[in-house]
Amino acid sequence: MSRIGKLPIVLADGVQVKIAGSHIDVEGSKGKLSLDIANSDITAKVEDNKVIVERANDLKETKAAHGLYRVLINNMVIGVSKGYEKKLEIVGTGYKAAVAGQDLVLNLGFSHDVKYPIPAGIKIAVEEGVKLTVSGIDKELVGHVSSQIRKYRPPEPYKGKGVKYADERIRRKAGKAAKK
Repeated sequence: MSRIGKLPIVLADGVQVKIAGSHIDVEGSKGKLSLDIANSDITAKVEDNKVIVERANDLKETKAAHGLYRVLINNMVIGVSKGYEKKLEIVGTGYKAAVAGQDLVLNLGFSHDVKYPIPAGIKIAVEEGVKLTVSGIDKELVGHVSSQIRKYRPPEPYKGKGVKYADERIRRKAGKAAKK
């Protein structure tokens, strides 16, 4: 058995899971998510307020998919009950961010402002103009949006300027003058 896949997923209060064949719907206080299991050898069932993911055989691909789908379903359960968030920081003189309608407007030292359209299901909060909080119920979408924002100006190693995750440590390099 897969070490990850064999663990049951305990459902939080107020979370309902509906399984119809290979389609799974998870609904909670924060919203609703769905997933289709692409591998026909993986099945899921609800027993005693727990979701159990099982596999039909011991092929290498099936073993890998067993753990994968268990984690994806668990992420959905956590997302609809608690939600996910990532924190970003903008470092640099004059660098700032603001939310204008359905767009995130970033001033990152370019000749123009960068406008990032905020996708449905994502909330972005800006504090002090340089601290961003990306939140939502879909873990994959929250991580993707955060990485897209970071990609506009990744932190550079000399002064550390750019968009970085709040818990990220930047390895700094010495400049030209410090080589002597």
